[in-house]
Amino acid sequence: MKPAFLIVFLKEFKETLRDKRALGLLALFTLMYPLMLGYMLNQQIKRATQSEREGMELAVIGAAQAPNLMAQLKQKNITVQPVADMDEDAIGALLRARKVVALLRLDPAFGEHYQAMRPASIELWYDSASDNSQRQRDVEEVLQHYSSSISSARLLAHGVSPATMTPIRLQRYDTGSSAARSAGMIGAILGFLFFPAFICGLSAAVDSTAGERERRSLEVLMAQPASPWSLITGKWLAAGSLAVIGITLELALAHGVLSWLPLEEIGMSWRVTSAQLAWVCVATLPLSLLAAGLHIALAMNARSFKEAQSILSLVTLIPMLPGLAVSMLELKTAMWMYLVPMLSNQTLLRELAKGQELGALPFVLTFLSSMLPALGAVAFASWRMKSERYVLSV
Repeated sequence: MKPAFLIVFLKEFKETLRDKRALGLLALFTLMYPLMLGYMLNQQIKRATQSEREGMELAVIGAAQAPNLMAQLKQKNITVQPVADMDEDAIGALLRARKVVALLRLDPAFGEHYQAMRPASIELWYDSASDNSQRQRDVEEVLQHYSSSISSARLLAHGVSPATMTPIRLQRYDTGSSAARSAGMIGAILGFLFFPAFICGLSAAVDSTAGERERRSLEVLMAQPASPWSLITGKWLAAGSLAVIGITLELALAHGVLSWLPLEEIGMSWRVTSAQLAWVCVATLPLSLLAAGLHIALAMNARSFKEAQSILSLVTLIPMLPGLAVSMLELKTAMWMYLVPMLSNQTLLRELAKGQELGALPFVLTFLSSMLPALGAVAFASWRMKSERYVLSV
């Protein structure tokens, strides 16, 4: 004979699968965050590699006065479009049309000043509201290199070594790994991947407690030969199972997206292996059960179905606060972070994304930090179920 809590679990789980609203929330939050993360990173990669893939078009007024500069621009895959002189309004209209990334205007006396070894004026016009910032920097680098080469040639012509103008040569060495940069840039977004644990089972938890009490079907269930603990455990596991399924699928999808994207194009990488992700999913399982336990315990004390939904909508945001506080305060990773539910999961995945070797202790602490309060919430709800005042809603 099946245990009573297993019978209740199967009943509640089957009813939940018939609930289109619960399944809709599960699908929405399973797909939304990984796809949003993938879209944001993909757009960043496209912007970073756009100039290499497509080149760029640069409008130049007075291009004939600086043939060497035009040649250097073409060597950097920059297509020069000579245009006639125009006023400020016409330049703004040209840039807003997004046909060119920027416009160079050489002073009419550029050639004379150049020959006389006086500063020759070049104006760089661009639209800071466009998404061409990276390509505009490429144009500026060409201009700076052009200016440096002219300076060096003039110094040599006067018998002065160009090294005289650079008494200090700065060499930069970056010890940060691409994995650490990845975790730093997407660490805040990784934290939101665990948020669906508090959403996917919300509808099922409220419906099986406050909803059943409002429909008076809970009295019939209480008349069955099953203890309050068995009833609550079955409902808890049913709601928690949805959250477990949702968060596991979401993490797997996010892992697939991050592994597929060419993150090396923007100096990043994703080094979390499938085995490590599997252990993260195991350590995250109690978080889903904690969410389900809290939802059931709080929904049982609500006077109506709508009141339960309103209370839980606010309570769901509370687990995100420690992660936001750590991010805003820029706190370094410490062992106590693995003792705070949800923050422990965020910290665990972020450290793995950095390529850190964590050992077993962080996984164990992450598991227990959510499992213990989850059992406490279920024990409280079971004790609450013994009250006729609650069951009869008097």
